[in-house]
Amino acid sequence: MRSRSIGSRVTKISTRVILGVALLAVPATAVAATAIPGGKSDSATHSPHSSRAASGLDDPAKKEIAMKLVSSAENSSLNWKDQYKYIEDIGDGRGYTAGIIGFCSGTHDMLELVELYAKRKPDNILAKYLPALRKVDGSDSHEGLGNAYVKDWKTAAKDPDFQKAQNDERDRVYFNPAVKQGKADKIGVLGQFAYYDAIVMHGDGDEDTSFSSIRERALKKAKPPSQGGDEKKYLNAFMDARVWAMQQEEAHSDTSRVDTAQRVFLKDGNLDLHTPLKWKVYGEDFHIG
Repeated sequence: MRSRSIGSRVTKISTRVILGVALLAVPATAVAATAIPGGKSDSATHSPHSSRAASGLDDPAKKEIAMKLVSSAENSSLNWKDQYKYIEDIGDGRGYTAGIIGFCSGTHDMLELVELYAKRKPDNILAKYLPALRKVDGSDSHEGLGNAYVKDWKTAAKDPDFQKAQNDERDRVYFNPAVKQGKADKIGVLGQFAYYDAIVMHGDGDEDTSFSSIRERALKKAKPPSQGGDEKKYLNAFMDARVWAMQQEEAHSDTSRVDTAQRVFLKDGNLDLHTPLKWKVYGEDFHIG
């Protein structure tokens, strides 16, 4: 799997901070409700300190929470499904950044996504850009893409087949590997989410800031439950290692997605992300009720 350490998506919010553009004149508050079977919030039957849930982050309700948490940091919104159509060059050297997980034209995952879409639907509106995507892969070039590609991406985003392709590539490259490793380490939903958020930003590979390297750095400080360690101590060590990795790149230097989100849940002992959840990212308040 290729690494995003060099080619990772830089969050749009962070980039705007670096460019000196104010995020918002007044901090916004996003409020969303998570649907639970039977019409009840899972907080109605669980408290953060109750017995551990049997499901992992791949439970549909928990996965929805994960997507909203990531979207709050990446898009300043809990409406992650509105991001299928998102596409822009944020000036980070990775070319176009687009879609629900920040597929980049310069880091191979956008190419793989469009190839999958073309395999499933050969006559789709983006298929004609495959030669250009192969040519610009590994660079920030727009050659053969440009405004026409941006327009056609937004059109393709209305196609359920393209939406499914985005979902499937997100799962294959980022979500499933994070959950698999989290379950192997016997950490709960919060820990699995911390893994997922890290692999989304940093990718996986041999670099010091890749997901695997972040995990190895944490293992030098604490053991996961699978090795007889304390889960909270291990997750604190992982988050420390994650913050260090973020600080190695200026565009990631705002670590609030860890400090005022993940660590808040950990401090509360909410290891399975039971709702309600309250957190801050870049000073903005978010809530899942």
